[in-house]
Amino acid sequence: VLGGVCCGVMLALGSICQQLGLSLGTGAGKAGFITALYIVLVPLTGLFFGKRPTLLVWVAVVLSAIGLYLLCMQGGFVLEGGDILLLLCALSFTGHILVVDYVGAKVDGVKLSCIQFAVTAVICLTIAAFTEHPTWAAVKTAAIPILYAGILSGGVGYTLQIVAQKDIDPTIASLIMCLESVFAVLFGWLILGDAMTLREYMGCAVMMLGILLAQLPGKARA
Repeated sequence: VLGGVCCGVMLALGSICQQLGLSLGTGAGKAGFITALYIVLVPLTGLFFGKRPTLLVWVAVVLSAIGLYLLCMQGGFVLEGGDILLLLCALSFTGHILVVDYVGAKVDGVKLSCIQFAVTAVICLTIAAFTEHPTWAAVKTAAIPILYAGILSGGVGYTLQIVAQKDIDPTIASLIMCLESVFAVLFGWLILGDAMTLREYMGCAVMMLGILLAQLPGKARA
């Protein structure tokens, strides 16, 4: 229960900070880059908990961060108001990944996931009740995006994360999860007809190289 509560709080804070950051005007590409900085924050924070990635994994982290920059950032990088909230979002998701790594192998993953979703729902509904004015008409209008985000992106995605992290290092998990940026660009091209630039192709390639490199066996650091 305690693990589920911690996961739920981290997930709620991450989602809230991300949406607030976007609402303050941060572009989607920049927001995606800042949010996915957990690929760097996870191994750095993990050092304080005795997690010591191999040299290959550190190289993979650097390559993935470079690829992510090429993929998401089209202009200069200047911190603005919403960017601070997105940094807090990245920290929250970092905490979520590390908590799942700590408790996931000790408990039933599906039960842990159910508790985290219940906590997240209570936190977000409470905040929404005081800061927004939801109506059934608005909910019905956005029913399909809400159901997709809740069932697939939220329910299925985060449950599979918990189950999968039982057998994987948290740094490797963060590297694989940051592929969402690559998939977003690729499916935008396939489904929505968005044009991909050479820079975006290069970003995808560098990220894939980093993630494949992380899967190679290496000698653990002392």
